[in-house]
Amino acid sequence: MSSPPRTTTPKERTRGLSLLFICLLSLGMGQSLFFALLPPIARDLGLSEVQVSAIFTLSAVLWVVMSPFWGRRSDIWGRKPVILMGLTGFGISTGGFGILLVLGQQGVMPLMTLYAMMIFVRAIFGFFGSGTPSAAQAYIADRTSREERTSGVAAIGAAFGMGTILGPGFAAVLAAFHLFAPFFALSIFALGGAITIALFLPERRRPKETEVERPRLKISDKRIRPFLFMGVAVSMIQAAVMQVAAFFVMDTLLLDGAETAQLVGGGMMSMAIATLFAQLVIIPRANLSVRALLTYGIGFNIVGVGLLLIPMSMGVFICALTLQGFGMGLMRPAVAAGGSLAVSPEEQGAVAGLNSSTAAVGIIFVPVVAMPLYLILPTGPFWIAFGLSIAMLMLARSPALDVLESPIDVEEVEEETLSRVDRH
Repeated sequence: MSSPPRTTTPKERTRGLSLLFICLLSLGMGQSLFFALLPPIARDLGLSEVQVSAIFTLSAVLWVVMSPFWGRRSDIWGRKPVILMGLTGFGISTGGFGILLVLGQQGVMPLMTLYAMMIFVRAIFGFFGSGTPSAAQAYIADRTSREERTSGVAAIGAAFGMGTILGPGFAAVLAAFHLFAPFFALSIFALGGAITIALFLPERRRPKETEVERPRLKISDKRIRPFLFMGVAVSMIQAAVMQVAAFFVMDTLLLDGAETAQLVGGGMMSMAIATLFAQLVIIPRANLSVRALLTYGIGFNIVGVGLLLIPMSMGVFICALTLQGFGMGLMRPAVAAGGSLAVSPEEQGAVAGLNSSTAAVGIIFVPVVAMPLYLILPTGPFWIAFGLSIAMLMLARSPALDVLESPIDVEEVEEETLSRVDRH
C-alpha cells in the first residue's frame, strides 16, 4: 500500500516556491529576449514581418492545445514531472533556435529551409514547454488557501515579470560577445533549472495511479467561462502590442535595427518593472478583491493602449508600455485567481492548463489578423486591443462576477487547504 501524502514543512514550501520562481524567471527572460532580438535579426536574414510572427504560430497552437492536457496530467502524475518536462523542452528549443540563427548567418542552408526549421524548433517549446506554467500554477494552488490564491498566483506572475525585466539587459550584455550568445546562455540556464527541479523541488501530493473518473473540465463550463474569455482578451492585447511594437517604432520613428532594439528593449523593461511592481507590491498590500484588481488593471491598460493611438514619440512609447505593463500586472493574477477560485481542489491542474492555454491565443492572432492589418493601417492592432479592453471592463463590472466582490485576506494560512487537498 502506498504511504499517505504528507504536508510540506514551511522550509520545504519556501524552497519549492523559490525554485519555481527561478525557473519561471527563465521563461520570462526568453519571452522578452525573443521579442526584442528576433525582429531586427530576422530582417537581416531577409524575413518579412508576417514571417517573423508566423515563426511563433505553430508553437502557439501547440501551447493552446497542450496546456490543458499537461494541466490534467499534473493532477494525475504530480506537478513536479510536468514542470521538469516543460523546462527541458524550453531549454532544448531555445538552444536549437540559437544554432539555427548561426547557420542562417553563415548561409549554410537556403532561407526557406532555415525558416521551416526555425518554426519546427520553436514548436518544441509549445508542445512541451506549455506544461511548466500549468503545473506551476496548480502547485501554488495546492499550497495556498482561497484567501491567499491571488497573492500566490501574483508571485508566479512576478517571476515571469522579473524575467522579462532581466531579459533585455541579459541580451545586451551577452550580445557584446556575440549577437546569438543570449540564446545559448538562456538554454543552459533553463536546463540547469530543470536539473535543480529534479533534485530539490518537494512534491507533496502523491501522483494518482489511474485517472479519476469524473467529468472533464470544459471550456464551456459556466464557472470559468468569463475568466477564459478575459484570459484570451489579455493575451491578444499583449501580443498585439509586444509583437507589433518593434516594427511600429521602426517605421513611424524611422529608426534602424540597433536604435529599434534599444528603444523597444527599454520599453519592455519599463513595462516589466511596472508589472513586477503591481504583482509584488500592490497586490499583496492593497487587499483588493479580484473584481477590483480587474477593474483597475483594465483601466490602466486602456490608457496605455490609447497612448499608442496618438502621434508617436520615444517618450510616449515608453509611457504607453509602462502603463500597460502596470495594468497587465493587476489583470493577469486576477484572471488566473478567479478561475482557480471558481473550481474545486481536484480541478486545479485542469483549470490552470486552460488558463495557461489562453496565453498563447494572442501569438496566433498576430500573424493571422494583427500583422496583415498593420500592413494596411499601422495603428490597427492597437485599435483592436483598445476595443478588447473596453469589452473586458464591461464584463468585469457585470453581475456575473458579483461573487468576486469580497476582498482577499492574505493573513490566512495554508493548513485548511493542505488538509482538504491531502484527503484526495
